[in-house]
Amino acid sequence: MVIRRGVRSVLVTLALYLVSGAVVSYFLFHAQHGARGLEARDTLQGTLRGMEAELAALTTERKSWEQRLSLVRDEAVDRDLLEEMARNTLGRVHKNDVILMGR
Repeated sequence: MVIRRGVRSVLVTLALYLVSGAVVSYFLFHAQHGARGLEARDTLQGTLRGMEAELAALTTERKSWEQRLSLVRDEAVDRDLLEEMARNTLGRVHKNDVILMGR
């Protein structure tokens, strides 16, 4: 009987270690590969870097458009820009303009 109790206590201890090891392994695996794990974080950070670069490009483009629009406002119309826009819109050229035709 003493041997059975000793074997039983060893088996119970071993089973507890195996179960707790399996639980820890489960959580560690999902911490690395899960939907909110480390790999998903790296993917999201890469996407965030791409979006930040796109935002910076769009911001500079917006500033250039705002600068061009400020030249056409009612307060101070830039005559050269107005003439360029009118020529592009109407498809007209001035008699002194030189036109280069490409292939």
